[in-house]
Amino acid sequence: MPRNKKKNRGGQHGAVQPFSDEDASIETLSHCSSFSDATSVADEGGETNEDSAQEDFQYKLKGFIDSTVDKSAKTRQGALDGLKTAMATRILYEFISERRMTITDSIERCLKKGKGEEQRAAASLACLLCIQLGSGIESEEVFKTLKPIFKNILADGSANIQARQAVATSLGLCTLVAEDDILDVQATMECFENLFTRSYAKADGTCPSISPQMSQLHTNSLRSWALLLTICSSSQLKDILQKHLPKLQRLLESDDVNMRIAAGETIALLFELARDIDSDFEFDGWDELCDKLNALATDCNKHRAKTDKRKQRSVFRDVLKAVEEGAFQSETIRFGTERMNIDSWVRKRTYDAFREFVGSGMNYHLQANEFIRDVFELGPPMLVDSATMKAMKISRFERHLHNSAAFKARTKARSKFRDKRVDVGEF
Repeated sequence: MPRNKKKNRGGQHGAVQPFSDEDASIETLSHCSSFSDATSVADEGGETNEDSAQEDFQYKLKGFIDSTVDKSAKTRQGALDGLKTAMATRILYEFISERRMTITDSIERCLKKGKGEEQRAAASLACLLCIQLGSGIESEEVFKTLKPIFKNILADGSANIQARQAVATSLGLCTLVAEDDILDVQATMECFENLFTRSYAKADGTCPSISPQMSQLHTNSLRSWALLLTICSSSQLKDILQKHLPKLQRLLESDDVNMRIAAGETIALLFELARDIDSDFEFDGWDELCDKLNALATDCNKHRAKTDKRKQRSVFRDVLKAVEEGAFQSETIRFGTERMNIDSWVRKRTYDAFREFVGSGMNYHLQANEFIRDVFELGPPMLVDSATMKAMKISRFERHLHNSAAFKARTKARSKFRDKRVDVGEF
């Protein structure tokens, strides 16, 4: 991801869409029954009445927006969830841009007066709103309104813990998308530091007594802090490396497997960024750190759950390679006719952050959302017409045969190459 964010709009493409409304629905809305009638089929040939479908869809969205101020908390919750699903699975820039302040007011009201799940949904919707608007004046206006509320909830120890967890995640991505002042980015990072540093192991090696829900809040704060590392300047990174890299090792002692994994991935990210600045980067506690990472990569403690140990070992093998060799296990993401390589810890942290909010709509946003494509340097959206999309599709029977063959090949490969040491010491 480029260090300097470009100012552009999230999903505006004029009159041309990357593919038809029918195909967008097939690819991204099949899991959401509330939008199942957004596209109507005119005849057996598959022709759609796009104008009528668009009007129906927008009518539903307007209903959701109106319902966010309903007296019933259940109705407000349903409206927020409906808007979240729509924004996660469609490009709605034109519609949202005209109503962004109305939606922002609704989010603000739900964050201030709502409870628990309603606040959580409102925080997620704020993030999706910024993703739709992209990096520019419109999203900056939205974030300027919501940022003080986010920070108040995050710092308020008496606030609902689920709301604080959601805000910790949303504030990170909203800052990445909509914050235009690097000093404000730094101030937000300090808010996260005030939380996750409370999970540091003590000098004698003992871990602080923290509830699972509070540990999740600290983990979310650490992940958001790591996300913002990706847009810090070189001078800021040097200060952060000096201040935090030696201390982050203390989080590896946490009783929470998610915190240990988040800490390990953050350490790998810091080493990658440090080597980008100075290829000869050296860390004084390198040997001790590698010993800790190796212990976590081969952890066989009986008091830990098997699933936690397997997940932890898999991650820390990659983290250890990143620290020792500067290596990264590359992954290819395919969407439509394109593909994208996740080939660095920076790219992985950024991709995971966006995917957490758009979920199954991530591939669609990679295809059609100009802002997300700009973040991952994919260039302008590729225009693929409906006929081409249908020609690319294979029948259900062919897909079944392909999946069956792939499953058999995968099973044989795993049986042949599976590491027999995985279960050593667990029985």
